[in-house]
Amino acid sequence: MTATAVDPKAVIPKKVVVVGGSSGIGRGVARAVLQRGGRVAIVGRSRQKLDAAVADLGAGSDRLEAHVADVTLEAEVERLFDAVGSFGHLVTTVADVTYQPVRELDVTAVRRTLDSKLLSSLLLAKHAVRRMEAGGSLTLTSGIAAHRPAARGAVVAAVNGALEALARALALELAPLRVNAVSPGWVDTPIWERVAGAAKQERLAAMAQRLPVGRVGQPDDIAQAVCFLMENGFTTGSVLHVDGGHRLV
Repeated sequence: MTATAVDPKAVIPKKVVVVGGSSGIGRGVARAVLQRGGRVAIVGRSRQKLDAAVADLGAGSDRLEAHVADVTLEAEVERLFDAVGSFGHLVTTVADVTYQPVRELDVTAVRRTLDSKLLSSLLLAKHAVRRMEAGGSLTLTSGIAAHRPAARGAVVAAVNGALEALARALALELAPLRVNAVSPGWVDTPIWERVAGAAKQERLAAMAQRLPVGRVGQPDDIAQAVCFLMENGFTTGSVLHVDGGHRLV
């Protein structure tokens, strides 16, 4: 990680746990926190990917740690927070999404999506609260599909919509802990290699032409929004849209 001057007023003082922090938006969030002088624990299922992320973010930093856990399994979530200890903010970006026609629904794939985005968020909320410090926050990740669904995307649209409803409900139940959701639009992350394969760049370029901002998002765009949700103590039960104007077109 390139060394940067840190404004003490901009430092996130509490430790941040980023689930899904080994790549994509999650890694962007981890980088943003480190650049603000904060402490980060990144979480993922693959030790290899976590090691690569640590090397990219700044190997050897005493403000960065990595934990292997499958957050769709309750026992592993409990073990994760025992290892992490006390912390202030939790951000989850994990997603194992499936796009398929309803007429050809693969129930196993649907359950993977539900488990990765919705069930994991519930399990994280359940077991994080006993470790979280006063003034902390939980940030979920929904997505544009909840508001601009597409053919073959019913499962993703439904899960993203559910996550936004969950953020509002948890903001009441877990108060004064703050709970919000960030809703990204199309962001250039490795997930597109699974969704679009060799057509990734073509599809992203086509969307860029449609968007009012003239480009698709980058992980840093979403990371800035997540940092706002962590830092602003008067924001809870909200959905922050960072989609380049996608909802308008």
